Amino acid sequence: MTSSSIVPQVGEERTHSTMMAWRVHEFGSPETMKFERVPRPEPSPGEVLVKVAAAGVGPWDAWIRSGKSALPQPLPLTLGSDLSGEIVAMGSDVAELRVGDQVYGVTNPQFVGAYAEYAVASAGMVSNKPTSLTHVEAASVPVVAVTAWQALFDHAQLKAGQTVVIHGAAGNVGSYAVQLAHHAGVQTVVTASTGDISVVRDLGANRVVDYRTQRFEEEVRDADAVIDLVGGETQTRSIQVLRRGGKLISAVSRPDQDLAKRYGVEASFFLVDVTSQYLTKIARLIDGGKLRTNVGAVLPLADAREAHLMLEHVRPQPKGKIVLDVGAS
Repeated sequence: MTSSSIVPQVGEERTHSTMMAWRVHEFGSPETMKFERVPRPEPSPGEVLVKVAAAGVGPWDAWIRSGKSALPQPLPLTLGSDLSGEIVAMGSDVAELRVGDQVYGVTNPQFVGAYAEYAVASAGMVSNKPTSLTHVEAASVPVVAVTAWQALFDHAQLKAGQTVVIHGAAGNVGSYAVQLAHHAGVQTVVTASTGDISVVRDLGANRVVDYRTQRFEEEVRDADAVIDLVGGETQTRSIQVLRRGGKLISAVSRPDQDLAKRYGVEASFFLVDVTSQYLTKIARLIDGGKLRTNVGAVLPLADAREAHLMLEHVRPQPKGKIVLDVGAS
């Protein structure tokens, strides 16, 4: 009797000062991921502590896990960047947010820390979550929606009436790019596979090219910009569909500068910069019914390794964003 009455109290104490998180001690395959009990982090100045309700899973998480991140990633680390949840503690120098706020966004510029029961986030990289979304839906949004926004409006600097070609339009970034361009009055020519044609039309695409049966460079000329979410030879072939002075913007890989010069176009690669300002604008569009989210598989936190096997195509990868439902764990 005595021992069983002690156990919950000890467990309770441990739960308050520690938490479960997915850690990587060495770079490699999904097998390197370990689900461990670790100390609960404390927010520093300019940071908030979020009780994570849901964490998004993206290809960049797999790059970090396998040691292919564009940024230095000291080990050990906790995986995950996209999150949605409730602020439970705050560091100093945080003006806009309060304990109890329901927020969404990313953890930090390193893109780590979210596959956990609690995560520290930079205050400037989260914002009040869209009220019309659940935490699972909200966790699917930050990186991909902000990537789409920045590609279209910051890097390509598109305006109403201009034409953009969007490759990978049915993907997670692409589907936001199509919707955002449509909302801004930008004409879209998008590439998608046969099975996704009706999906991208439904998102607002003006013209759809089935890349399995058509060559997009025969269908479009003098575009103002190309948003490349595919890379490889699609990126190379894209340069010839731009008008002189047009822009090729890639979120995937660095374009060939010599080729761009030959065609008289600009070509650049960018890394997303998620900030509260962008998240606030996107939340407004979502709550106004202008942007739709697309959640694919939803798994409990304990199944994060399964999510990474989906990213690696070892398991079937669903259409839409993979999300870990931390609150359900």
